[in-house]
Amino acid sequence: MSWLTNFVRPKIRALVKKPDTPDNLWDKCPSCGQMIFHRELEANQRVCTHCGHHLRIGVKRRLELMFDDGQYERAELPKVEPDPLKFRDRKRYTERVKEAQSKTGESDAIIVGSGTILGVPVVVAAFNFEFMGGSMGMGVGEGLVKAADLAVEKRAALIAIPASGGARMQEGIFSLMQMPRSVIAVDRVKEAGLPFVVLLTDPTTGGVSASFAMLGDIHVAEPGALIGFAGQRVIEETIREKLPEGFQRAEYLLEHGIVDLVVPRKELREQLARLIGLLTKREAA
Repeated sequence: MSWLTNFVRPKIRALVKKPDTPDNLWDKCPSCGQMIFHRELEANQRVCTHCGHHLRIGVKRRLELMFDDGQYERAELPKVEPDPLKFRDRKRYTERVKEAQSKTGESDAIIVGSGTILGVPVVVAAFNFEFMGGSMGMGVGEGLVKAADLAVEKRAALIAIPASGGARMQEGIFSLMQMPRSVIAVDRVKEAGLPFVVLLTDPTTGGVSASFAMLGDIHVAEPGALIGFAGQRVIEETIREKLPEGFQRAEYLLEHGIVDLVVPRKELREQLARLIGLLTKREAA
């Protein structure tokens, strides 16, 4: 009986058992609905191979694709008060932050790194949408100030890559104060005669779009990116009119002069290096 139980039965079960298929092998394009093999999508920089739709991409992966050889030096960001208002809704704000930190492995919704893009020195402040929707609180404000100071110190261009739902409501007025702080930080970069380029990604909304994100010397957007302040439904209910198709999308904003360029993800490195080179009279490698 022991031989049947320990040897024969497992062999039979192995023959008839359906193989486990990992549920992360395929991704569905939200635009055309096609299923794309995960490795194929990653190899194509998370751009749909069927319709060209640009899916959201992780902040670390974005930085690896942007910097030369995927190498950059991360800046250590200042510590901030974790819960200035002792805020609580369905759960404590500190719990939400800890959950986001555990999920992303990051302390807040921004990464600041310095390096080169085709030989052109840059400092990049990139938002992490996976961290509480990339919301801008005190930590993000400190990150933007740090990025501006670093750009001035290194005499490098500053590139901001917002991906955010706006201000972080759990920090109240402290969050809203980051809007003028980020504007002042950008002014310091411009006063030093250095370029400030904004790469608008999906989504860029709320207090982020109402502050530093619309103050670039040049605004570049990824195809199909949602860019605006209030949501489309809120606007329609306020003005009591139906908005045009594609409203607040990158192509619509390009047509109406809000952004300067809409550039596919695969061409961003070359375009950013060329633009910064023109602004600094430095040739890209």
